[in-house]
Amino acid sequence: MNARALEGVKVLDLSRVLAGPWSTQILADFGADVIKIELPGHGDDTRAWGPPYLTGADGEAEIGTSAYYLSCNRNKRSAAINLASPQGANLIRKLAAEADIVVENFKVGGLRKYGLDYDSLRAVNPRLVYCSITGFGQNGPYADRGGYDFVAQGMGGFMSITGEENGGPLRAGVAMADLSTGMYATVSIMMALRHAERTGEGQQIDVSLLDTQIAMLANQGANFLVGGVVPGRLGNRHPTVVPYKTFEVADGMIIIAVGNDRQFRALCEEMGHPELGTDPRFATSAQRLINRDAIEAKVQQLVRPLNRDALMERFVAKGVPAGPVNSIKDVFEDPFIEARNTVHRFRREEDGVEIPTVAYPGKLSATPADYRYCPPRVGEHSREILGQWLGLDDATLDALTAEGAIAQRPSKERNGT
Repeated sequence: MNARALEGVKVLDLSRVLAGPWSTQILADFGADVIKIELPGHGDDTRAWGPPYLTGADGEAEIGTSAYYLSCNRNKRSAAINLASPQGANLIRKLAAEADIVVENFKVGGLRKYGLDYDSLRAVNPRLVYCSITGFGQNGPYADRGGYDFVAQGMGGFMSITGEENGGPLRAGVAMADLSTGMYATVSIMMALRHAERTGEGQQIDVSLLDTQIAMLANQGANFLVGGVVPGRLGNRHPTVVPYKTFEVADGMIIIAVGNDRQFRALCEEMGHPELGTDPRFATSAQRLINRDAIEAKVQQLVRPLNRDALMERFVAKGVPAGPVNSIKDVFEDPFIEARNTVHRFRREEDGVEIPTVAYPGKLSATPADYRYCPPRVGEHSREILGQWLGLDDATLDALTAEGAIAQRPSKERNGT
């Protein structure tokens, strides 16, 4: 068996929906023991965000096992604990005392009333890395607001540069603020964990959707900070690189993404017009930007009568970056998927149901991601976790169940709730 980079690391996951679970799934992929704490009888909100839902062994949809939930909760175990009850909150504190990492995305101050905020848990575990994910951070003028990806995309300027040039603002087709925040949270957690391992000192990580969305403006944000440029929507055009957009061809669309003068000359030569590559209006990147409309119109004229796939082959052979605009169906039918092991398929032990998942994209040669657990049902591992982490015996677990502090999914339950 391959070594796991995070073997032995214990993660208490109090997050739900996307940003937090996206982060903890990455930790789990590399061997961390991630315990997903869920509300008994309900679970993560995304369990109900369907259809589509997973199709069970009987051919029926498993309500409560949505594709959305499945996308970000593999390799975790689920404990259903009612943290609003004194007994449940006490269990969470005891688990936090054993954990290396806590991840939570409650509203600012939302866990304080349960004694589960950073200061309270630091008192029982000084080495704890405590990652708080919110919409707008732990302080500042918007700290008390709830956080939503759509709002962050709008407030963070992303939608002002997304969409057609003369059209209205558009959000991305997936929750980019949430996903990016999850990635930044993971990077921050690993740095804090390294510090804790060296010094025994934990810390709180404050990561927000809006901070992250602003950071993800990258060159567009720098264009404003450096030159006072307020970029707008350009459709599929690039703000500074030309030609770099979609073009119509005989059987659809093609992406041409010329990144430098050499690639531009290669494009011109392949299209039978080498003189365009030395034309003073187009020979340099700066001149192509000034004369964007003219060169884009010329490229469009040259490629319009040609077939996409044949043209892509010609461009790729000459080192000119080009590609298709794929549908999601096209993506998963591409030979790239099998060659790169992009999709992992779990086989659920109890009934043989297949659960597909998109694998972690980074390929580590010594400590690769692996796939141990399919996304859990609510409370599937409650007793197992509390026995392993806290050493609780059956009688104690029975009493906690009777009090409503915990719940264990019945062995024959199949719908995930």
